[in-house]
Amino acid sequence: MIVVRRGESPRKCTVRPLRGTPGLIFMSYPLRQRPNLAGYLLLTPDAPRLTPADAGSPLLLLDASWHHAAAMRRAVEPIAARSIPPGWQTAYPRTSRAHSDPPAGLATVEALFAALCTLGRRDDSLLRHYQWREQFLTLNQALLPPVS
Repeated sequence: MIVVRRGESPRKCTVRPLRGTPGLIFMSYPLRQRPNLAGYLLLTPDAPRLTPADAGSPLLLLDASWHHAAAMRRAVEPIAARSIPPGWQTAYPRTSRAHSDPPAGLATVEALFAALCTLGRRDDSLLRHYQWREQFLTLNQALLPPVS
């Protein structure tokens, strides 16, 4: 499930092109009502690491600038959280002059891809519309499982 903050620039949204992809649920924030998140794992940089043991749990991603993600997180808590294992690097060019990004912060589509790789479900089709796909794959080549 991907919760997308209203007001985010469609040009900067890395997951918007994935709307309609089977298996992905999109919701708009602010949420009209809190969805049933039982069993979901929120991807966030300040949580225990995601491991293959988490493969049976659906993922929740918050799509917004890092500045707005904290408020969005409060809207979905309490929820178990996991982080992407270290080493993944973003290819997304960061441009914010007003706010800082976490050093290991990934674009939403990068985080989804990295999480699925960690869970043993690499899916390159998620990057099909991502402008920085080749750079991202090159930067993270050592972490990529074989394409199945």
